[in-house]
Amino acid sequence: HKIWFEMYFRQRGGRPDSSGFEHVFVGEIKNGEVSGFHNWIYFYLEEKRGNVNYKGYIKPRSRSDAATNADDQILTLQFEWNGVEKKVGTSFIGVSPEFEMALYTICFLVGQEQNTVELDTGDDVFELNVRCYRMARDKVGTSFVEASAHWEE
Repeated sequence: HKIWFEMYFRQRGGRPDSSGFEHVFVGEIKNGEVSGFHNWIYFYLEEKRGNVNYKGYIKPRSRSDAATNADDQILTLQFEWNGVEKKVGTSFIGVSPEFEMALYTICFLVGQEQNTVELDTGDDVFELNVRCYRMARDKVGTSFVEASAHWEE
């Protein structure tokens, strides 16, 4: 509970203004920049409300001629949220928040800042770098996934 939900300072001298859960799953706008916001469900809800302007995606490197298609589960996105641009943000697509939280928690507790994981979806295989950064020594600062490689089975 503490690693995800206990508030901490993002900036020195301030009051507790953020948590790992807020940063990763909801996102923050601070100093004119979007940070966090790695959850596809919240992205969908914000886009439906008219708060997100989706600008496109960046295709992951491929070990083969794997096409980016409707069954891909990791995308690197570009978008504006409430008029503020996020140049690059990576999200799982179509997975449960419980899956994301479990993966990030395991990597946070027993891994390093960068954790290599292979995800086999049955149709595609993704080589992932799960990034986990700490705040205040014992709390999630951010955690997100990057697709290092992608191929079809």
